Amino acid sequence: MGPGNNSLISEFLLLGFSEKPALQPLIFGLFLSMYLVTVLGNLLIILAVSSDSHLHTPMYFFLSNLSLVDICFTSTTIPKMLVNIQTQSRVITYAGCITQLYFFLLFAGLDDFLLVVMAYDRYVAICHPLHYMVIMNSRLCGLLVLMSWIMGALNSLLQSLIVLRLSFFVSLFYGTSLGVYLSSAATHSSHSSAAASVMYTVVTPMLNPFIYSLRNKDIKRALKRFFGMTGTKGTIISRSKVPLILRLQN
Repeated sequence: MGPGNNSLISEFLLLGFSEKPALQPLIFGLFLSMYLVTVLGNLLIILAVSSDSHLHTPMYFFLSNLSLVDICFTSTTIPKMLVNIQTQSRVITYAGCITQLYFFLLFAGLDDFLLVVMAYDRYVAICHPLHYMVIMNSRLCGLLVLMSWIMGALNSLLQSLIVLRLSFFVSLFYGTSLGVYLSSAATHSSHSSAAASVMYTVVTPMLNPFIYSLRNKDIKRALKRFFGMTGTKGTIISRSKVPLILRLQN
């Protein structure tokens, strides 16, 4: 018999964190809060970099791309999990599972490639400071990001196509995934796997904005300038309307 997917299963049951109904609102609130912090923190970085010309440098360009990828990465799993908690349903279709797997691997791979690109950027800045702007020109930066997307998409597509030919699949990520794979069957538990998964799918993207950028003085300065500019524009608009209203009343 040739290789192929001989399983008749059309859907899967997702692993939950707790069977106790009383804990479900707490779990829902916790993950919703973490998701909102992740999205807001990374959006602030993108906003700061795009609004401040002083941050239009290779380092911040790569950071803003990493922030975008982190938003997409967490959005592949957490919204579905929140819906499942709310509806008390753990079912995901086979097609939905493969689709989620594809995007999960895509953005996880993009995280890898962008971190490598950022490491190369710092290497050039430290070892070749006088030629930094010549080497890390806008064309090369755009090409590096484009190649990261292409390699991530091809890698994710290849692995997803391989999975389609199997009757089973578990996919974990980096150190925590290695720990899960190497753990003994006697000591392995579903709850420990779930806890490990949370670390690299939720906690890490949530902390990345604080680790990489929000503690950075340039980012803080850009955000203050942006929100200050927004407040100033609002004040100018509101003041310009007052004389017009008074004239109309007169």
